[in-house]
Amino acid sequence: MTSLIEIKDLTKVYKKKPALLNVNFTAEKGRIIGLLGPNGSGKTTLLKAMNGLLETEGTLLIDGSRPGVKTKEIVSFLPERSYLDESVKVKRMLSFFKDFYADFDYDKAKSLLKDMNIDEEAKIKQLSKGNKEKVQLILVLSRKAKLYLLDEPIGGVDPAARDYILDLILKMYDPGSTVIISTHLITDVERVFDDVIFLKEGEIVLKGDADTIREDHGKSIDELFREVFQCSLSC
Repeated sequence: MTSLIEIKDLTKVYKKKPALLNVNFTAEKGRIIGLLGPNGSGKTTLLKAMNGLLETEGTLLIDGSRPGVKTKEIVSFLPERSYLDESVKVKRMLSFFKDFYADFDYDKAKSLLKDMNIDEEAKIKQLSKGNKEKVQLILVLSRKAKLYLLDEPIGGVDPAARDYILDLILKMYDPGSTVIISTHLITDVERVFDDVIFLKEGEIVLKGDADTIREDHGKSIDELFREVFQCSLSC
């Protein structure tokens, strides 16, 4: 069976400094993968490469194809920074996604906005930072994609909303799709992971099935993360 993601010796260098160095992994359909590492570890660079936003060295295939126009039809990407047009209403962003993406479920997006108490008549600039991030996440998850790339999807929302968002990801999760979640908030999110990848200075230092890693090390993913990266409690 062909892997949904095939990466071999992937390298990206900025000004002679590698952001990614000989990264190798494959991912099958139907997995939720935690891409874990501190700031500057290469997580965002890797997600951008998979979304076709960066030129890299090595092999990178999404559903058998190099990132490009074809893969953009099956990849739904949530960037860490907002891309929303602050001057338009929320409902205009929904219409934009409906027009741009054939797989966008407009009715589902409207239902999720209602669940999160976000007024579709409000302008983006009127929303709080957390609600702006929720709108972005709703737009991304309302596509019927094969691969979802989520860069810090709960980083800017309040703790009360995090469980709802994680439950939303699980609820909308299609067994035929794969989800990659980049985050440093391991405690809040590790319960949803099937697999984890630890990135450190652009290199993979640990990867595998999340339950197996917990059993082998006798620790939670969060505890192991703090050990590997020697994080303080504020990490």
